Formats: sequence, C-alpha cells, structure tokens
Amino acid sequence: MQAVQHKLWLADEPLVLASRSKARRAMLTNAGIPIDVIPSDVDEPFLQQGFGPNITASEIAVNLANAKAADVSYKHPSRLVLGSDQTLELDGMPLAKAESRAEAKERLALLSGRQHHLYSAFSFVRSGEVLHSGVHMASISMRTLGEKFIDAYLDMIGDSVLASVAVYEVEGMGAQMIQRIEGDWFTIQGLPLTPVIAFLQHQRFLLT
Repeated sequence: MQAVQHKLWLADEPLVLASRSKARRAMLTNAGIPIDVIPSDVDEPFLQQGFGPNITASEIAVNLANAKAADVSYKHPSRLVLGSDQTLELDGMPLAKAESRAEAKERLALLSGRQHHLYSAFSFVRSGEVLHSGVHMASISMRTLGEKFIDAYLDMIGDSVLASVAVYEVEGMGAQMIQRIEGDWFTIQGLPLTPVIAFLQHQRFLLT
C-alpha cells in the first residue's frame, strides 16, 4: 500500500517535515506524501518576544511556521521543507502554550463554556527562501467543564498536554470537551492539508 501511495510522489526525495507533531506526520503519510521528519530547533518563546504587542494569533502562526521551516532549510538547503505552527485566540488575544499542569488546568477552565479560534499555518521553504505560506482558521465551542473532569483529563493525558497550544487534542480524549466545531478538520489538528497538497500538486511534486 505504501509503494502504491508513493507513486503519486514525483520528487526524488521525501518532503521534509520540520515538526515533531504526530498528528501532522500522520496526516501527510495518510495522504500518500513521503516525509523525513527533521524537527526545528527554533526557540518559540524567545522568538515571540520580538514580535511586538500588537501581533495577531494568525500572524504569530505564520511567522513561526516560516521560522521553523527556514531553520531546517538552512541545514538541508537542497530539500523542500514544510514548517507549521498552530496558535490559539480567545476574545481577540493570542495565548501561548501552557508550561505546567497548573497552567494547563487554568487554560481549560478559561476555555470552558466559550468559543475560541485555532490558527494553523504552513510554510514551504527551500534554500532558506519562503516559496509559499498560508494560514487557516477553525472555531471550537467548548462545553462547560467541571473541575473533576479537568483533573481526570489531565491525569490521563499527562505531560503531552503541554505540547498543544489548545491543551487538548480533538482527535483524542479532548473530543469529550467539544460542543461545536466550525472549520476544517485538518486545520484543527494543526495543518491545513488541502492547500498544502494543492501547492505540492501545482509545483509538480505530486501527480495530478
């Protein structure tokens, strides 16, 4: 099955994914796109300090996606690199990843019973040059969460909760928190796959 899927891929080398995200890796692999995972070493918190106070969640996502892809591209200049990032916005304010269980608990209590927006950005870079980038938004309405539920959820998911800006994974146990979803499923998982595939097809990396 793998060999048949890769007949759609026309490049001599796999796409480089500059991300540790299992969800992004699965999306690309399931779509028949061969990848080499080479995570970026970009210091996100340090980088965001230079963005300024008025930057939007959408702009943060694109800037970080560009930076991650460029970071890996400089080390592998001949390869096509895909960088990505996801940010969360609540009431017009971007929120960073939680750094502790206590902060994750506060975040879930803050999101409880409210709607928030997820911005997922992608960036294609080769030889340090951004070839194409974009960002898509999805909206999540969360049901009201009880404190016992939040504690039980955090006990079960462990430290992996700190890997997601939303402190939940909608494709996992986080689905129990969701009341309504508006937007693209791939975007919610952290990569707007449709425009990513469209770029690869347009550039003749994928068979059309």
